[in-house]
Amino acid sequence: MTTNNGQSANGQVNSEQKPVENVIIIGSGPAGFTAGLYAARANLSPLLITGNDYGGQVSITYDIENYPGFPESLSGPELVEKFKAQAEKFGTRVEFDFVSEIVVDRHPFVVRTESGAEYLTRTIIVSTGARPRYLEVPGEKLLTGKGVSYCATCDGFFFRGKDVLVVGGGDSATEEALFLTRYASRVRILHRRDKLRASKILQDRVFGNEKIEMVWNTVVAEVVGESGAVSGVKTQNTVTGEEGFLATDGVFIFIGHLPNNDLFPGKLEMDEDGHLITDRKLRTNVPGIFAAGEIQDKVFKQVATSVGQGCAAAMSVTRFLEELETGHSVDWRADPREFDAPRAAVLA
Repeated sequence: MTTNNGQSANGQVNSEQKPVENVIIIGSGPAGFTAGLYAARANLSPLLITGNDYGGQVSITYDIENYPGFPESLSGPELVEKFKAQAEKFGTRVEFDFVSEIVVDRHPFVVRTESGAEYLTRTIIVSTGARPRYLEVPGEKLLTGKGVSYCATCDGFFFRGKDVLVVGGGDSATEEALFLTRYASRVRILHRRDKLRASKILQDRVFGNEKIEMVWNTVVAEVVGESGAVSGVKTQNTVTGEEGFLATDGVFIFIGHLPNNDLFPGKLEMDEDGHLITDRKLRTNVPGIFAAGEIQDKVFKQVATSVGQGCAAAMSVTRFLEELETGHSVDWRADPREFDAPRAAVLA
């Protein structure tokens, strides 16, 4: 599977005689680097373009204690560097650049970057991830990783015996607040309205938990720090406008996630929330383009699951390229996805 013959594997001519990559991976989180590792071990010489959020959301996590193989735990940035080193060891080429455009109505596909580079590629693995919806208030960005968090599963343990605030009123906020009661001495949920948007069963659990208190009609106006760590938040009442202050050790923000999907409108199919729609082989609606991690996963959103999806996407790419090499005909206008999984016959 050469990358410089100027001709795509299905016989389509590259008239510009540019090198053609086997696979370009867009994104540098756990899914992206794992895809790079598996593609490199398949001798595909993958090119990974990091994007502006190097390492993805895991890179802003205190410590990772729930990723298998590291009982001593390690920080998010440390884990990202290990992912990168392992992928590069087997031949993944990492470019610190940002993809600004993809062209998917021709093959080889075209990938253009912010730096002005242009690549041709037979396949693409999209692993651009998602980003938390931020409060966009003073102190939030400065104290991220220093008491401000967007992942209770990742960081809850570090607030054992401490006071924390949860900002939000939906299912995610209530689920994470309930999770935090395993560690924190007190959990206060700040919500801008006078009732939660979460499902009834989650509301019942919240209201029945003695560690959880509600702070209604309240928004965070500023996150305040002391000695490099969160010490409290300035608040404003959404009804009266009254300003206040709540002392706390941690602020967990769950007001939604935004898939990093700016490249894809009109090109790849997305659901109503903006996640790419893939089948169990992680294929998108365009043959040769696959997706892994939180750009298509709106359920699990964990490092371990993103790693598995990155592995699966790279394996699907390998098989796709093998079919091209053997002369398999591809209808580039047809949706390749299969949503009905085959079922084995039940023995009598």
